[in-house]
Amino acid sequence: MKRDLITLLDYSSDEVLDLIDSADRLKKQKGKMRTDLKGKSVALIFQKPSNRTRVSFAVGVSELGGYCLYLGPDEISLGKRETTHDVAKTLSRYVHCIVARVFDNKDIVELAQHADVPVINALCDLYHPCQALADIQTIREQFGKFKGLTLAYVGDGNNVFHSLMNACAKVGINVRFAGPKGYDPNPGIVKRAMEAAKKNHCTIELGRDPKAAVKGADVIYSDVWVSMGQEKETARRIKEFKGYQINEGLVKLAHKDYIFMHCLPAHRELEVTADIIDGKHSVIFDQAENRLHAQKAVLLKLLK
Repeated sequence: MKRDLITLLDYSSDEVLDLIDSADRLKKQKGKMRTDLKGKSVALIFQKPSNRTRVSFAVGVSELGGYCLYLGPDEISLGKRETTHDVAKTLSRYVHCIVARVFDNKDIVELAQHADVPVINALCDLYHPCQALADIQTIREQFGKFKGLTLAYVGDGNNVFHSLMNACAKVGINVRFAGPKGYDPNPGIVKRAMEAAKKNHCTIELGRDPKAAVKGADVIYSDVWVSMGQEKETARRIKEFKGYQINEGLVKLAHKDYIFMHCLPAHRELEVTADIIDGKHSVIFDQAENRLHAQKAVLLKLLK
């Protein structure tokens, strides 16, 4: 029976840990060409521009011995030029896996429902599971463990936070969220994440005060205040997120050996100052690299 990756909430804690272990093994073989996906093709359906996601998947498929086909917005317009049902059924006759980066979660869910091959969520409005896997892989690289750590996320309760919260809940990392009113994470996703956190003896706390969130934290995480498609809201968002910038004053409250994380792209001097994101505590490019290894682990799990 085929398996998809839409959200990490659909994966057990053991499955998430197995993916991270696999990603670590693959990282040790960095650059080595394998034949696991020999004779297999992967379609990349991208409704949004991409750097890390597109390149890491294309390189990952190639390093595993497979073939990658990119389909941009002009090639496939889900639900417009052709129904999502028909796209899923047609591509299933050509390729062995579909990786989709879409605007709306319902599109990735519908693709998965109708495709006869595995579907991987490369980002939607609710989730970004591949980013979260790379994030927790990076955290374990830095600290050698998950249990007992605290991650402070300061900013917008968006798709990146949803998946990061889910991943942390699955492996036992405490999460503290601080964001302005009106930008809280989805209550339904929070509820399911809290259920997972309880099973794994960690906590999820939501609040408004960035100082309270960051105090004693091992990991500080930030994302852009204005995501793709929200450009018209730029002025309002900058005003409402004032006070949630990661800067020298705020990070002094964290653990002295804290790490700073950001999924990129970043807007320096908005959500984070340049001295922090480019400083010695920053691991942003380790995160970016680990997208390659974590996604190869997912491909192997779903396609072997």
